[in-house]
Amino acid sequence: MNSELIIDSSANEVHIALVEEKRLVELNTEKKENNFSVGDIYLGRVKKLMPSLNAAFVDIGYEKDAFLHYLDLGAQVQSMIKFMKNTQGGRQPEALLNNFELEADIHKAGKIGQVLAPNMNIMVQIAKEPISSKGPRITSEISFAGRYVVLVPFSDIVSVSQKIKSSAERLRLKRLATSIKPRNFGIIVRTVAEGKKVADLDRDVQDLAAKWNTLYEQLKSSQPPAKLLGEIDRTSTILRDLLSPDFNAVHVNDVRVAEEIKSYIRGIAPDQVDIVKMYKGKMPIFEHFAIDKQIKSLFGKTVNMAGGSYLIIEHTEAMHVIDVNSGGRNKGAVDSQESNALQTNLMAAKEISRQLRMRDMGGIIVIDFIDMKNTLHRKQLFDTLRDEMKQDRARHTILPPSKFGLVQITRERVRPVTDIVTAEKCPACDGTGEIKASMLLIDDIENNLRYLCREQNEKNLTLQVHPYVAAFLKIDFWKFKSFQWQWRKKFKRWIKVEPISAYHIMEYHFLNAQGEEIKL
Repeated sequence: MNSELIIDSSANEVHIALVEEKRLVELNTEKKENNFSVGDIYLGRVKKLMPSLNAAFVDIGYEKDAFLHYLDLGAQVQSMIKFMKNTQGGRQPEALLNNFELEADIHKAGKIGQVLAPNMNIMVQIAKEPISSKGPRITSEISFAGRYVVLVPFSDIVSVSQKIKSSAERLRLKRLATSIKPRNFGIIVRTVAEGKKVADLDRDVQDLAAKWNTLYEQLKSSQPPAKLLGEIDRTSTILRDLLSPDFNAVHVNDVRVAEEIKSYIRGIAPDQVDIVKMYKGKMPIFEHFAIDKQIKSLFGKTVNMAGGSYLIIEHTEAMHVIDVNSGGRNKGAVDSQESNALQTNLMAAKEISRQLRMRDMGGIIVIDFIDMKNTLHRKQLFDTLRDEMKQDRARHTILPPSKFGLVQITRERVRPVTDIVTAEKCPACDGTGEIKASMLLIDDIENNLRYLCREQNEKNLTLQVHPYVAAFLKIDFWKFKSFQWQWRKKFKRWIKVEPISAYHIMEYHFLNAQGEEIKL
């Protein structure tokens, strides 16, 4: 499977599209200077304890206090607190834990008041980003994720991903991880480590140990609330988790971002540095790779599929609800209806797995598939949905179809759902229902052209408009009667017309010879 990343970098944010076989499967938006992202490590202060919830609220600098449950403290939280106090008190001479004595594990059935107290400082990591009216969810079980391993301080456990099925390979990886494990650090070997040499794992461990050292230096002089260490950016996270020989291109429209990605890939997979490609086209990068069009068609309430069938996707506070409809597919006798339902449901299962990844829908998802009487067909649907969801990196659980034809899914929710408004509001009336006469649009364009050509003496102009307007401007092109030919006669220069599907019907922009927008 060919995978590509399309990265659109602007002044304030970076949009990242993951494309598989030219189909959009993930869309991420990352703001520049983004705080409170999953993986960020903070020094916080306990604001209050909630014995009824067996949890605490911790101030980490966000407008709402972060939530820390007792079960998220981690068994070795006392060791972490001891390390933190020793570091800030000058009693911890180095970041490594070679001479550090671990404290006893806390009891699983203990109470939050036995471990934490109000106004107490604690080091925590973001587990879930702020969602809706809730603050971040945090954990004090710190971990550092690398390409091949996850490094866990204050632990001696060595484990191997359950997705590696070969017992011989699991034993080999466990033996290698044990040989390179720093004292008082645990190691979790990731799935992508299968078949890798000890040098690859060791290099990963050393990189993660360097991060731990950075955190140690920050901790020495920090006062809560303070950010101690940020997670790598979203682009690097995707590359870290998905980079494989099938990953054939990363297209970027920003030189600085391209160099950062090259530097990161050079560290984890030097032989794949060449997949980073700088996009230099004049057309917006998402427009060039047809990402904008896919976003418009896939993020609405209604998602169309082949054969006239479609999905209805609704978001509520409690859950996400998806309804599968056969639409205009042919319906006949009982057997053909059953067959039609099966085909539609299987098609919907593939599209739904894609929608969950793309919109990052988390929590409870309920899917109303078309009723099927055949037990084997229901099993086939369940197996197909489960196989399609294997590509999903988020933890999830799928229940078999109920007797009502409903399938329930729980999917890990770590950040707000991606919700893009695809319905276009009238730019002139702002939704009031009254706009400037559309027949005057061409007159407006022509007046601006007259100013740019005759007053500003601009040459090699490009006019960007909605595809419908572009088609209208090119009518009778080969008869030399189109607006382009008329403008050539009037202004003595050729005006290039470029369709942009992301524009609304009344929107247009002029670009100069260098491809820069001309402000009117």
